[in-house]
Amino acid sequence: MTSSLLEATGLRKGCGDGPVLDGIDLDIGRRESVALLGPNGAGKSVLLSCLAGDAVPDSGRVRVFDQYDPVDRPARLHSSVLLQGRTADPDLTGRENIAFYGDLHPRWTDRWEDLVERFDLAADLDRPVTEYSGGMVRKLELTIALTPDVPLYLLDEPTAELDLSVMATVRDVLADIRADGRTVVLASHAPQDTELADRIAFVARGNIVVEGAPESLRASVPPVVRAASDGRIDAALPESRIFADGAERRGFLSGASSEQFDRSAIASETDLDIVKPNYTDVFNYYTRTVPTDEIPRTESA
Repeated sequence: MTSSLLEATGLRKGCGDGPVLDGIDLDIGRRESVALLGPNGAGKSVLLSCLAGDAVPDSGRVRVFDQYDPVDRPARLHSSVLLQGRTADPDLTGRENIAFYGDLHPRWTDRWEDLVERFDLAADLDRPVTEYSGGMVRKLELTIALTPDVPLYLLDEPTAELDLSVMATVRDVLADIRADGRTVVLASHAPQDTELADRIAFVARGNIVVEGAPESLRASVPPVVRAASDGRIDAALPESRIFADGAERRGFLSGASSEQFDRSAIASETDLDIVKPNYTDVFNYYTRTVPTDEIPRTESA
Protein backbone atom coordinates (compact mmCIF):
# COMPACT_ATOMS: atom_id res chain seq x y z
CA MET A 1 0.00 0.00 0.00
CA THR A 2 1.15 3.58 -0.59
CA SER A 3 2.12 5.76 2.39
CA SER A 4 -0.74 6.60 4.74
CA LEU A 5 -2.66 9.84 4.27
CA LEU A 6 -5.59 9.16 6.60
CA GLU A 7 -5.69 6.66 9.45
CA ALA A 8 -8.52 5.76 11.82
CA THR A 9 -7.86 3.58 14.85
CA GLY A 10 -10.44 2.00 17.16
CA LEU A 11 -13.29 4.37 16.26
CA ARG A 12 -16.35 3.90 18.42
CA LYS A 13 -19.47 6.04 18.45
CA GLY A 14 -22.86 5.30 19.94
CA CYS A 15 -26.27 6.61 19.04
CA GLY A 16 -29.58 5.63 20.60
CA ASP A 17 -29.67 2.06 21.83
CA GLY A 18 -26.31 0.84 20.59
CA PRO A 19 -23.02 1.48 18.81
CA VAL A 20 -23.01 2.94 15.32
CA LEU A 21 -19.27 2.45 15.02
CA ASP A 22 -17.81 -0.42 17.02
CA GLY A 23 -14.02 -0.26 16.91
CA ILE A 24 -13.31 0.60 13.25
CA ASP A 25 -9.74 0.62 11.94
CA LEU A 26 -9.05 2.08 8.51
CA ASP A 27 -5.83 3.09 6.76
CA ILE A 28 -6.05 5.07 3.50
CA GLY A 29 -3.01 5.64 1.35
CA ARG A 30 -1.92 8.66 -0.64
CA ARG A 31 -3.37 8.75 -4.16
CA GLU A 32 -5.83 5.99 -3.23
CA SER A 33 -9.58 5.94 -3.90
CA VAL A 34 -11.63 4.12 -1.26
CA ALA A 35 -15.37 3.45 -1.27
CA LEU A 36 -17.16 2.88 2.04
CA LEU A 37 -20.14 0.78 0.97
CA GLY A 38 -23.05 -0.49 3.00
CA PRO A 39 -26.83 -0.32 3.38
CA ASN A 40 -28.59 2.72 4.77
CA GLY A 41 -28.08 2.94 8.51
CA ALA A 42 -24.85 0.95 8.51
CA GLY A 43 -22.77 3.83 9.86
CA LYS A 44 -21.01 4.96 6.66
CA SER A 45 -22.00 8.63 7.01
CA VAL A 46 -21.05 8.67 10.70
CA LEU A 47 -17.68 7.15 9.83
CA LEU A 48 -17.09 9.70 7.08
CA SER A 49 -18.10 12.53 9.43
CA CYS A 50 -15.53 11.30 11.97
CA LEU A 51 -12.86 11.13 9.26
CA ALA A 52 -13.75 14.70 8.24
CA GLY A 53 -13.73 16.04 11.80
CA ASP A 54 -17.41 16.95 11.63
CA ALA A 55 -18.27 14.35 14.29
CA VAL A 56 -16.21 13.38 17.34
CA PRO A 57 -15.90 9.65 18.08
CA ASP A 58 -16.57 8.42 21.60
CA SER A 59 -13.19 6.72 21.52
CA GLY A 60 -10.40 6.07 19.06
CA ARG A 61 -8.66 8.64 16.91
CA VAL A 62 -8.21 9.89 13.36
CA ARG A 63 -4.93 11.17 11.97
CA VAL A 64 -4.64 13.07 8.67
CA PHE A 65 -1.40 13.68 6.74
CA ASP A 66 0.46 11.60 9.37
CA GLN A 67 0.27 14.23 12.12
CA TYR A 68 -2.99 16.18 12.33
CA ASP A 69 -6.42 15.69 13.83
CA PRO A 70 -9.07 16.30 11.15
CA VAL A 71 -10.23 19.44 12.99
CA ASP A 72 -6.75 21.01 12.86
CA ARG A 73 -6.42 23.92 10.45
CA PRO A 74 -3.73 22.29 8.23
CA ALA A 75 -5.98 19.25 7.74
CA ARG A 76 -8.97 21.40 6.80
CA LEU A 77 -6.92 23.54 4.42
CA HIS A 78 -5.79 20.47 2.50
CA SER A 79 -9.09 18.62 2.28
CA SER A 80 -12.59 19.16 0.92
CA VAL A 81 -15.72 17.60 2.38
CA LEU A 82 -19.19 16.84 1.03
CA LEU A 83 -21.82 16.00 3.66
CA GLN A 84 -25.47 15.41 2.83
CA GLY A 85 -27.64 18.52 3.10
CA ARG A 86 -24.99 20.47 4.98
CA THR A 87 -23.46 22.75 2.35
CA ALA A 88 -25.83 24.93 0.32
CA ASP A 89 -27.62 27.88 1.95
CA PRO A 90 -31.20 27.83 0.59
CA ASP A 91 -31.57 31.61 1.01
CA LEU A 92 -28.70 32.31 -1.39
CA THR A 93 -28.54 31.74 -5.12
CA GLY A 94 -26.35 29.02 -6.51
CA ARG A 95 -23.80 31.60 -7.63
CA GLU A 96 -23.79 33.28 -4.20
CA ASN A 97 -23.20 29.92 -2.53
CA ILE A 98 -20.22 29.28 -4.80
CA ALA A 99 -18.81 32.75 -4.08
CA PHE A 100 -19.28 32.27 -0.33
CA TYR A 101 -17.28 29.03 -0.26
CA GLY A 102 -14.74 30.49 -2.67
CA ASP A 103 -13.98 33.17 -0.09
CA LEU A 104 -13.61 30.54 2.66
CA HIS A 105 -11.27 27.99 1.07
CA PRO A 106 -7.70 29.14 0.36
CA ARG A 107 -7.23 26.47 -2.32
CA TRP A 108 -10.29 27.48 -4.31
CA THR A 109 -9.96 27.34 -8.11
CA ASP A 110 -12.03 28.25 -11.15
CA ARG A 111 -12.91 24.58 -11.67
CA TRP A 112 -16.50 25.38 -10.67
CA GLU A 113 -17.04 27.08 -14.05
CA ASP A 114 -16.42 23.78 -15.84
CA LEU A 115 -18.33 21.72 -13.26
CA VAL A 116 -21.57 23.70 -13.49
CA GLU A 117 -21.50 23.19 -17.26
CA ARG A 118 -20.83 19.48 -16.97
CA PHE A 119 -23.53 19.08 -14.30
CA ASP A 120 -26.04 21.10 -16.40
CA LEU A 121 -26.43 23.66 -13.63
CA ALA A 122 -25.08 26.84 -15.26
CA ALA A 123 -28.49 28.17 -16.34
CA ASP A 124 -29.81 27.96 -12.76
CA LEU A 125 -26.99 29.66 -10.86
CA ASP A 126 -28.91 32.91 -10.34
CA ARG A 127 -31.98 31.21 -8.88
CA PRO A 128 -32.29 30.89 -5.07
CA VAL A 129 -31.40 27.41 -3.88
CA THR A 130 -34.76 27.14 -2.14
CA GLU A 131 -36.23 26.71 -5.65
CA TYR A 132 -33.84 23.87 -6.53
CA SER A 133 -34.85 20.22 -6.73
CA GLY A 134 -32.99 17.72 -4.59
CA GLY A 135 -30.85 16.70 -7.55
CA MET A 136 -29.96 20.32 -8.34
CA VAL A 137 -28.90 20.93 -4.74
CA ARG A 138 -26.69 17.85 -4.91
CA LYS A 139 -25.06 19.09 -8.11
CA LEU A 140 -24.36 22.46 -6.47
CA GLU A 141 -22.90 20.77 -3.39
CA LEU A 142 -20.70 18.59 -5.59
CA THR A 143 -19.52 21.66 -7.49
CA ILE A 144 -18.54 23.33 -4.22
CA ALA A 145 -16.82 20.21 -2.82
CA LEU A 146 -14.84 19.41 -5.98
CA THR A 147 -13.65 22.92 -6.84
CA PRO A 148 -10.78 23.26 -4.31
CA ASP A 149 -7.47 21.75 -5.45
CA VAL A 150 -6.58 19.62 -2.42
CA PRO A 151 -4.91 16.25 -1.76
CA LEU A 152 -7.97 14.75 -0.01
CA TYR A 153 -11.69 14.67 -0.88
CA LEU A 154 -14.22 13.16 1.55
CA LEU A 155 -17.60 12.67 -0.12
CA ASP A 156 -20.80 11.37 1.46
CA GLU A 157 -23.20 9.81 -1.09
CA PRO A 158 -21.88 11.84 -4.05
CA THR A 159 -24.36 10.31 -6.52
CA ALA A 160 -27.47 10.48 -4.28
CA GLU A 161 -30.60 11.99 -5.93
CA LEU A 162 -28.89 12.25 -9.31
CA ASP A 163 -30.22 10.81 -12.55
CA LEU A 164 -28.17 8.24 -14.45
CA SER A 165 -26.61 10.67 -16.90
CA VAL A 166 -25.38 12.99 -14.15
CA MET A 167 -24.10 10.00 -12.14
CA ALA A 168 -21.94 9.08 -15.11
CA THR A 169 -20.62 12.65 -15.30
CA VAL A 170 -19.80 12.66 -11.58
CA ARG A 171 -17.86 9.42 -12.00
CA ASP A 172 -15.95 10.96 -14.93
CA VAL A 173 -15.07 14.02 -12.84
CA LEU A 174 -13.88 11.87 -9.95
CA ALA A 175 -11.85 9.74 -12.35
CA ASP A 176 -10.09 12.92 -13.50
CA ILE A 177 -9.37 13.90 -9.88
CA ARG A 178 -7.97 10.45 -9.15
CA ALA A 179 -5.82 10.61 -12.28
CA ASP A 180 -4.31 13.84 -10.88
CA GLY A 181 -3.04 11.85 -7.89
CA ARG A 182 -5.61 12.97 -5.33
CA THR A 183 -7.06 10.78 -2.59
CA VAL A 184 -10.83 10.23 -2.70
CA VAL A 185 -12.88 8.64 0.09
CA LEU A 186 -16.59 8.24 -0.59
CA ALA A 187 -19.46 6.71 1.33
CA SER A 188 -22.26 5.16 -0.71
CA HIS A 189 -25.06 2.60 -0.68
CA ALA A 190 -24.95 2.30 -4.49
CA PRO A 191 -23.05 -0.78 -5.74
CA GLN A 192 -22.38 1.06 -9.03
CA ASP A 193 -20.01 3.38 -7.18
CA THR A 194 -17.52 0.52 -6.90
CA GLU A 195 -16.11 1.65 -10.25
CA LEU A 196 -14.82 4.79 -8.52
CA ALA A 197 -12.63 2.90 -6.09
CA ASP A 198 -9.26 1.18 -5.94
CA ARG A 199 -10.44 -0.41 -2.71
CA ILE A 200 -13.83 -1.15 -1.18
CA ALA A 201 -14.52 -1.31 2.55
CA PHE A 202 -17.92 -2.84 3.31
CA VAL A 203 -19.50 -1.36 6.44
CA ALA A 204 -22.10 -3.43 8.30
CA ARG A 205 -23.06 -4.10 11.89
CA GLY A 206 -20.90 -1.22 13.15
CA ASN A 207 -17.66 -2.34 11.62
CA ILE A 208 -15.77 -2.93 8.39
CA VAL A 209 -16.64 -6.54 7.66
CA VAL A 210 -14.28 -6.95 4.73
CA GLU A 211 -12.13 -4.78 2.47
CA GLY A 212 -10.10 -5.26 -0.67
CA ALA A 213 -9.73 -4.47 -4.34
CA PRO A 214 -13.06 -4.61 -6.23
CA GLU A 215 -12.16 -7.56 -8.46
CA SER A 216 -10.64 -9.46 -5.53
CA LEU A 217 -13.83 -9.10 -3.52
CA ARG A 218 -15.96 -10.05 -6.50
CA ALA A 219 -13.89 -13.21 -6.97
CA SER A 220 -14.40 -14.13 -3.30
CA VAL A 221 -18.21 -14.24 -3.59
CA PRO A 222 -19.70 -17.69 -4.34
CA PRO A 223 -21.65 -18.37 -7.55
CA VAL A 224 -25.12 -16.90 -7.78
CA VAL A 225 -28.33 -18.77 -8.58
CA ARG A 226 -30.62 -16.57 -10.64
CA ALA A 227 -34.32 -17.29 -10.95
CA ALA A 228 -37.11 -15.44 -12.71
CA SER A 229 -39.56 -17.05 -10.28
CA ASP A 230 -38.88 -17.85 -6.65
CA GLY A 231 -40.22 -21.40 -6.16
CA ARG A 232 -37.17 -23.45 -7.09
CA ILE A 233 -34.63 -21.10 -5.54
CA ASP A 234 -36.48 -20.98 -2.20
CA ALA A 235 -36.52 -24.76 -2.09
CA ALA A 236 -32.81 -24.98 -2.82
CA LEU A 237 -31.24 -22.27 -0.66
CA PRO A 238 -31.68 -20.91 2.87
CA GLU A 239 -33.84 -17.80 3.00
CA SER A 240 -30.92 -15.81 4.48
CA ARG A 241 -29.00 -16.26 1.21
CA ILE A 242 -31.76 -15.08 -1.14
CA PHE A 243 -32.53 -11.52 -2.18
CA ALA A 244 -34.56 -9.71 -4.80
CA ASP A 245 -32.95 -7.84 -7.70
CA GLY A 246 -35.70 -6.21 -9.74
CA ALA A 247 -37.92 -8.95 -11.14
CA GLU A 248 -35.32 -11.62 -10.36
CA ARG A 249 -34.62 -13.67 -7.28
CA ARG A 250 -30.94 -14.35 -6.64
CA GLY A 251 -29.20 -16.52 -4.07
CA PHE A 252 -25.68 -17.51 -3.09
CA LEU A 253 -24.17 -20.97 -3.26
CA SER A 254 -21.54 -21.94 -0.73
CA GLY A 255 -20.48 -24.96 1.29
CA ALA A 256 -23.25 -27.50 1.79
CA SER A 257 -25.76 -25.51 -0.22
CA SER A 258 -23.50 -25.79 -3.27
CA GLU A 259 -23.42 -29.58 -2.91
CA GLN A 260 -27.16 -29.84 -2.27
CA PHE A 261 -28.16 -27.79 -5.30
CA ASP A 262 -28.85 -29.94 -8.36
CA ARG A 263 -26.75 -28.20 -11.01
CA SER A 264 -27.68 -30.76 -13.66
CA ALA A 265 -31.31 -29.65 -13.47
CA ILE A 266 -30.43 -26.11 -14.44
CA ALA A 267 -29.82 -26.95 -18.09
CA SER A 268 -33.46 -27.95 -18.52
CA GLU A 269 -34.86 -24.91 -16.72
CA THR A 270 -35.26 -21.70 -18.71
CA ASP A 271 -35.92 -19.57 -15.63
CA LEU A 272 -33.02 -20.80 -13.48
CA ASP A 273 -29.26 -20.66 -13.95
CA ILE A 274 -25.95 -20.11 -12.18
CA VAL A 275 -24.08 -16.89 -12.97
CA LYS A 276 -20.98 -15.03 -11.84
CA PRO A 277 -21.62 -12.38 -9.20
CA ASN A 278 -22.06 -8.76 -10.25
CA TYR A 279 -21.27 -5.86 -7.90
CA THR A 280 -24.84 -5.75 -6.60
CA ASP A 281 -24.34 -9.39 -5.58
CA VAL A 282 -21.06 -8.49 -3.88
CA PHE A 283 -22.82 -5.70 -1.98
CA ASN A 284 -25.66 -7.96 -0.85
CA TYR A 285 -23.37 -10.84 0.07
CA TYR A 286 -21.16 -8.84 2.39
CA THR A 287 -23.74 -6.50 3.93
CA ARG A 288 -27.07 -8.31 3.97
CA THR A 289 -27.02 -12.07 3.58
CA VAL A 290 -23.81 -13.78 4.57
CA PRO A 291 -23.48 -14.71 8.28
CA THR A 292 -20.71 -12.87 10.12
CA ASP A 293 -18.77 -16.07 10.85
CA GLU A 294 -18.47 -16.84 7.13
CA ILE A 295 -16.87 -13.52 6.22
CA PRO A 296 -13.17 -13.95 5.38
CA ARG A 297 -10.57 -11.99 7.27
CA THR A 298 -10.05 -8.44 6.08
CA GLU A 299 -7.58 -8.23 3.20
CA SER A 300 -5.50 -5.36 1.92
CA ALA A 301 -5.85 -3.83 -1.51
